[in-house]
Amino acid sequence: MKLFSDYHTHPQGHRVQPYTQTLLQPWVDSARERGFTDIAFTDHDRYHEGIDFDEIEKLRAANPDIKIRAGLELDNDPVHSIAGKRWIEKNWDRLDFVLGSVHFLDRVDQMFDSVPVGAEQFTGRDLDEIYANYFRRIREIADTGLVDCLAHLDLIKIHGHRPKSPIADLVAETIDFIAERGLAIELSTAGWRKPVNELYPSDEIVRLAMEKEIRFTTASDAHSHVQLGENYERLAEKMAQLGIGNVCVFERHQSQLCAV
Repeated sequence: MKLFSDYHTHPQGHRVQPYTQTLLQPWVDSARERGFTDIAFTDHDRYHEGIDFDEIEKLRAANPDIKIRAGLELDNDPVHSIAGKRWIEKNWDRLDFVLGSVHFLDRVDQMFDSVPVGAEQFTGRDLDEIYANYFRRIREIADTGLVDCLAHLDLIKIHGHRPKSPIADLVAETIDFIAERGLAIELSTAGWRKPVNELYPSDEIVRLAMEKEIRFTTASDAHSHVQLGENYERLAEKMAQLGIGNVCVFERHQSQLCAV
C-alpha cells in the first residue's frame, strides 16, 4: 500500500504568515521527497488573511507534478469562526477542500486540546457528558454546509480521557449525520504524537464509518513541512488491517476515490 496524499497541513502554523513561494515551496518539496502527489493546505480559518490564491496558482505552475489543493480548516472558535464562515462563503469557488473541526467546548478562552493545560477542562467532570457535548458540536460543524470532511473526529480523547459508555453509542448519531450529508472523515496520524497515542479516529469508529460507506482522507495535521506524512508507514499498516483500500481526494469540493 502506497499512500500519496496529505489533506491536513498548516503552512502558517499558528499565526498569520502571508502565503509566499518561500513559505509554501518547502511543503511541496517535502511532498515530492515522500512520493506524494496530492496535498491540501488547510490553515485555520482564523488565519485566513494570510491565504493568497494567486500564490497558490504560482506554486501550481512551478510544480505541475503535484496536485496542490487550496483548503481551510473551519473550527468552532467562538471569537473567529463567524468571520471564517463568511470568508469560506466568499471564496467557496476558489477552495478545493474545507475541513471541519471542534477545538472548543464550554470555555471560550482555551482550546480543550491544548497540551497539557487543556486537560484541566476534564477534571472532575462527567466524561460521557463531555463526549456527548463534543459530538453535538461536530454535528453542528457538519451541518453548516461549508465543510467537505471532518478532521480528527475523536479529538476529544487527546488527553487519554475515556467515557464510561461504549464509544459506538456516543458517536452513532454523528456517524449517521456525516453519512447522510456525504462528507468524508480523515484518518489522522496526529493522534500518535499526542498523549493518547492513538490514530484519529479509533478503529471502532473507523469500522462504524466503513459500514456507512463513508470515505476517508489521509492526514498528518502537520504544522511544519518536516511533519508532512508523519507516521504514514504506520497508517498504511493500520489501513491494511482495517481493509481500507482507497482514499478520497478533492478538487473544487468534488471527491474522487483513488486506490492505494
